[in-house]
Amino acid sequence: MNVRRIASVLAWLLLGVIAYSTLSPLDLRPHMGSSVQLERFGAFGLTGLMFAIAYPRHVLAVLAAMLAAAIGLELTQMLAADRHARLIDLSVKMAGAGCGVGAGWLLVRLWHRFQPGMNQSANHRG
Repeated sequence: MNVRRIASVLAWLLLGVIAYSTLSPLDLRPHMGSSVQLERFGAFGLTGLMFAIAYPRHVLAVLAAMLAAAIGLELTQMLAADRHARLIDLSVKMAGAGCGVGAGWLLVRLWHRFQPGMNQSANHRG
């Protein structure tokens, strides 16, 4: 199994965990023990990172999808009686997603740059 496939599986699993955590009742929501905002940022950041690694040729679509997921999940909370949508929560989720996707994009670019045989100048015969 290659890195992109593993990243894809992890990304979709993480998105499922985020959806469950966001939409489940507060007493069923998993807690890591740190700041709730840090948990949100980290969850969306790690998910964005995994999606960017899994789909490196579609980074802008990945970013758009992550931002749409953050908005959609935050708005869906308005349907639950015990949950609430807040702009600060959405901002933290979107920042985490953006940082994660950006880090994934950078990581993939650096990985390709330092891989033997992947560098364009190494393939140039002159």
